[in-house]
Parts: sequence; C-alpha cells; structure tokens
Amino acid sequence: MIDGLSVLALVTARGGSAGLPRKNLRTVGGRSLVARAVQAGQRAETVDRVVLSSDDPEIIQAALLAGCDVPFVRPAALAGDEARSIDVVRHALQALPERYDLLVLLQPTSPLRAPEDVDGAVELCVRREAPACVSVCAADKPPFWIHGLDERLRLQPILPEYRQASRRQDLPQAYAVNGAVYVARADWIMVLDSFIGPDTLGYVMPRERSIDIDDALDLAIAEMLDARLEGEGDVTQPAEIARKA
Repeated sequence: MIDGLSVLALVTARGGSAGLPRKNLRTVGGRSLVARAVQAGQRAETVDRVVLSSDDPEIIQAALLAGCDVPFVRPAALAGDEARSIDVVRHALQALPERYDLLVLLQPTSPLRAPEDVDGAVELCVRREAPACVSVCAADKPPFWIHGLDERLRLQPILPEYRQASRRQDLPQAYAVNGAVYVARADWIMVLDSFIGPDTLGYVMPRERSIDIDDALDLAIAEMLDARLEGEGDVTQPAEIARKA
C-alpha cells in the first residue's frame, strides 16, 4: 500500500510460447522466470498482494511453491498466441472479488527487475498523480538510424526529419519500453484498455536489468547478466524520470 492506495501485482504466465518452449519455467540463476517475477512482487514494499494468471498446471504449481496467490485459472481463450496482455489484465481485475486502486503487471520475461524497480515505478506514478507508469531503458540504438526497405531494397528512413544526423550525440535520447514493470490505476486501465496513454510516465531502469527474454539467446544473456549483478551485489541505480513525448 502507498498513500492509502491498495496495490495488486499480477504475474502473467501462459503455458505456450512461440519463441522458446516452456519459457516461463526456464531458469535464470537457479530460479524459474515465473518464481522470479513472483518474488519481485513479494519483496516490493508497495505491493499488497501478488496474484498469478496462468492456464498451465505446472506454472501454477511453480507459482504456488513461490508463495503466490492463484485464485483463478486463466481461460483458454486468453492463453493463445493472439491473446493481448491487456485483456489478461482486465480479466484478472474482473475475476477478483476484491478491488484494488493500482495494478502492477509483472511479466516473467523480465527476470532481472529488482523489487526496487517495482517500488520506483509505483512511487513515481503515485507521487506525480499520473494514471500510469511503465519501465523504460535507454534505447540500444537511436531509432533515427533505423530504416525500412522499399520494393527495390532502397533504404527508407523511418524518421526522415533526422536523416542528416549521423552522430549519436547529435540526436535526442530515446527510450524503449523494456517490459519489466507496468503500473496503472485500475479504474483507468479498464477504460483506456492500455498502459500507454498521453499522461503515462516512464520509469528509467538500467539496461543491465532490462533484458526481455524472447528466445534462447536472450536467456543465455540473462544468465550472464544475473551472475554479474550477483557479483556486484545487485546495486540498484538511482531512479530517473522520463516523461513520454
């Protein structure tokens, strides 16, 4: 709870995965991705309750062993490749008899988020009286360097207004949503049907905690980063604030 507002953390983990089979049960640092997400929510000081949304018995069992609450099973219609995360969030809010002021989405595919990242995003959202806040990190490459290809394979700048800029330092800093923490006021998200809106804030996380696992390569990188963070004591960087343009 924060400033009298109740906070629900929702861990979303379906059984299927197109890129990496049984992804949510893969391990980093000896802990499954679903268990790491549950524990990040449990250790966050602002979170009142951690709940799992899953269709998979094995994932449900892993979450229960981690101490997570599993009050419902996700419907099959929301467990396919086409299911939207926001629909899973809406289902959870409607399935629970209890009402919460804030909803925090924790996806298992961001195993290196720290409890401090969860608290930082929640606190930023509440202190700034914003409807939502999502975690971001500095973009790996400026989006102004990204091109498309036309039918003749000619490079076409995605953002032509910056096509003449060649040095990174001449370009504005860009941030990418890293998928680690999504926060929104529960009533607001039911109306907007998204975490991203004109007034959504960005909570900046360091890149080393921003890995988002899609495939086996990401998993190997996460394992290496986790070992490095453990060796350094996993010192949390000071929170930065970035408003979305």
